[in-house]
Amino acid sequence: MIEQRPLGHDGPEIGRLGYGAMVLEGFYGPAEEKASLAALHKALECGLTMIDTADAYGAGNNETLISRAIRGRRHDAFIATKFGVVFDPKESGRPLTTNWAFSLNINATPEYARRALDASLTRLNADHIDLWYAHYPDPDVAIEETVGAMADAVSAGKVRYLGLSNVTAEQVRRAHKVHPISAVQYEYSLWRREAESELLPTLRELGIALVGWSPLGGGFLAGDVEIGKDDRRRANPRYSTENLAANRDRFAPFMAIAAKLGISPAQLALAWLLHKGDDIFPIPGTRKSARIVENAAAAAVRLEPALIQHIDEIAQPGLAVGASLL
Repeated sequence: MIEQRPLGHDGPEIGRLGYGAMVLEGFYGPAEEKASLAALHKALECGLTMIDTADAYGAGNNETLISRAIRGRRHDAFIATKFGVVFDPKESGRPLTTNWAFSLNINATPEYARRALDASLTRLNADHIDLWYAHYPDPDVAIEETVGAMADAVSAGKVRYLGLSNVTAEQVRRAHKVHPISAVQYEYSLWRREAESELLPTLRELGIALVGWSPLGGGFLAGDVEIGKDDRRRANPRYSTENLAANRDRFAPFMAIAAKLGISPAQLALAWLLHKGDDIFPIPGTRKSARIVENAAAAAVRLEPALIQHIDEIAQPGLAVGASLL
């Protein structure tokens, strides 16, 4: 049974583990629709009821896929989606450079936000979205303007709770003054712990949950990562041939702890995150039903404080070799 905790100070109670649906769009290699629907059904069955998506995943297909998966059981799922990454060539935006050999086109203007919301509602076949994120801050738009438009959606009953993704602590403070922010999504795992320095303390001060994307380091912390020819992780510097070998060496002590405990490395990585605070909500993603069951079982793993401290010491911030996305 997945423990239920409030999402932020005034948010709803949801399961501590969610499901990241981005993996169903071929980012780690080809994805088959029947298997993707089965994965979504398995996630709900296992209590991973927060289904995380974005309008840009599969150029809208991910939201449509989710609408099919939850047909007739909308109340079983807590749907979180994002807007702001422009995927329609007819739409304009501002370039955001990343460290992964590609750039993103961002539009978080109030006008675009309104259009994106209505399009997401249509694809999801829903009358409201439970949690709506701005996917990235727009370099040319004040965060206050973006959140102001998002707040209008809450007033209109189209959105229940607001979130931000890939933002700084300072941007969170500014946004939270416009409208309460329930959750901030940020990359957080033993693979990348930078959120602990400034962002997480700020969120705790303001009563905002942290939703950790890529909590298994894009699969690295599952312990048996393989990179196929169509796998977009090839653009991730941490998965280059040289860096991947170095990272395997650096994280070998962590893998050894999992083996000693008789659990999978993924379960240990997720359990470690869950033990970092009741306000942490990891959203692991996988296309395999067996992996979903494995990830859900991490919620039952109990770690002694001394072991958590030991893991903190052997996997300190900056241990992974290679640049993160941003």
